[in-house]
Amino acid sequence: MNTQQAAHAVAHDFAHNTDTLATLMGLTSGAILRNKVVLNRGPENRNHLTLAEAVRMTEITGDTRIIEAWARELGMTLIKLPEAENCADSDVIELMAKTWETNGDIGREVNATFSDGRVEQHEVRKIKDRVFDHIRTIFGLVGRIEGMAER
Repeated sequence: MNTQQAAHAVAHDFAHNTDTLATLMGLTSGAILRNKVVLNRGPENRNHLTLAEAVRMTEITGDTRIIEAWARELGMTLIKLPEAENCADSDVIELMAKTWETNGDIGREVNATFSDGRVEQHEVRKIKDRVFDHIRTIFGLVGRIEGMAER
């Protein structure tokens, strides 16, 4: 999913509707927002989603798909740092199990990729997605342990 597809999805998946989201964003109408996130933009469409609007949309909806898509387009990943509040040993154990699970997901995807003796671009994207998920999980684990450290 690219940033334009993500913006379209965030706007149209908003729990209320695009008209309400547009109002919350300070836009004059839902039609303007829909034009800003339209997927098949023609040259006559002068409405473009600004960076400030994308940030505001993300803040209002709590949906991070736009910034996640942008990071992926740049070959990066985002890590949501866990809150240090109410950290417990069971949380760490749960995160350890999750890291093992996501590591296995990478292995399964690599095996599936090489099963036919060919490597295709869509398969590489799937492997990258699994790797990014694993990295996020590991950083979450480290953040959780860091939150438990005595001051």
